[in-house]
Amino acid sequence: MRFENATDLTKPAIGVLPAGTHYWCQCGQTKTPPYCDGSHEGSGIEPLAFESDGVRSIAVCACGLTGNPPFCDGSHVDY
Repeated sequence: MRFENATDLTKPAIGVLPAGTHYWCQCGQTKTPPYCDGSHEGSGIEPLAFESDGVRSIAVCACGLTGNPPFCDGSHVDY
């Protein structure tokens, strides 16, 4: 799955997210890649929930090609 609205497929979203649950888009329709904005409603596809501890920096896949969602595995390098 690729994000249809991705502006930069060459790098992940890297940073420290606030502690709590976050949602990675799995439908590819979000206008806020890589995070879910509810665009999946009615599609039968649900976002992937993941947790952040609010301390560690994480690399969230922003291209939609990862084999280890929601985390970047470098798959964007091939595109």
